[in-house]
Amino acid sequence: MSAKVIDDKALIVFGEEIGADDPVTIVGGRTQWAVGGPPSDEAREVLAPGGIIAVTPGDMTIHVRAGTTIAELDSALAAVGQRTALPDAAVAPAATVGGAIAVGRSGVSRLGRGHIRDAVLQVRYVAADGRLVTAGGPTVKNVSGFDLCRLIVGSLGTLACVGDAILRTQPLPEVEQWYRLNGADPQELLDALPTAASILWDGTTSWIQLSGYRVDVEDDLARLPAATESETPACPPHRWSRRPGELRRLGDETGGFMAEIGVGVVHCERPEPEPEPMPAGVKKLHRRVRDAFDPDRRLNPGRSVEMM
Repeated sequence: MSAKVIDDKALIVFGEEIGADDPVTIVGGRTQWAVGGPPSDEAREVLAPGGIIAVTPGDMTIHVRAGTTIAELDSALAAVGQRTALPDAAVAPAATVGGAIAVGRSGVSRLGRGHIRDAVLQVRYVAADGRLVTAGGPTVKNVSGFDLCRLIVGSLGTLACVGDAILRTQPLPEVEQWYRLNGADPQELLDALPTAASILWDGTTSWIQLSGYRVDVEDDLARLPAATESETPACPPHRWSRRPGELRRLGDETGGFMAEIGVGVVHCERPEPEPEPMPAGVKKLHRRVRDAFDPDRRLNPGRSVEMM
């Protein structure tokens, strides 16, 4: 891993605050603070820098500091008719860009927008030894070798303290609307609706978000004569991971649930009693990676992807 010279004052100050010695944890909006376990009390809290560095509509990218709220990000991009794959700000107004990258959980429109990791083109971060490092590049064709950004997304800040990121953007859809439909098979909806950006199912009722050009959305809507317009449905707080074939067998252990069809995430009223354990080989790989990035475990101690 080699560090490039970085002359961004905000990032340099961020690096100096983190230093190279004592345990630290990076604070965002605290909207997903308990994911992977809360950070240890011994960790010193550091705020990531905020602010939008550059919006480049022609290249469909935005360069943004990690402490910027997703609400600010969405507002800046809406002015140029674009958005990102990060979760909607309406779900958690205080959530930050860096927090979303660190946790790596996409919003319920992942089916249409894609995963967060696919939107992250570059991150500049502070390593455990205090160095400032650039991973990735402003365009895909500028990147060679291992895509380090994908490793950092979802690492809960245990590998690096993200200072800023360049994100891939996408056009705002001409039309986007939720619809509610009772009794339909959600898998058949997935197969039949090209403009479906999200399909949520609670065992009897489906909520479908159609998104895209008006003519395409209207074509899909014609296949749903019994559907009615709906507000964005609320999802229960606990996330389970389930294969499509397992959805029909969800029982009382979940309480009420809302499944993201085609994605594998199920939002449940109750926490998962015994989450499926991480395979031993994957766990060993995670620990080897963390050993390479942060052998002293000073970055976000107490948090672990094994507990997500």
